[in-house]
Amino acid sequence: MTRRLVLSTEAAGHPIRRSLPPPAAPTRARDDDADWRLFLLSFAAFFICFYTLIF
Repeated sequence: MTRRLVLSTEAAGHPIRRSLPPPAAPTRARDDDADWRLFLLSFAAFFICFYTLIF
């Protein structure tokens, strides 16, 4: 028996899921500082790990 992993005809197979409204599309606000924060966090984590191994 081979079934596809995602079936387009069975969107909500469970009776409780059928009674729920469809999920709202996620709205994501653009955060321009997220790239800088990730870079600084990664740099600080690398620096702390490297500094800990040396001393």
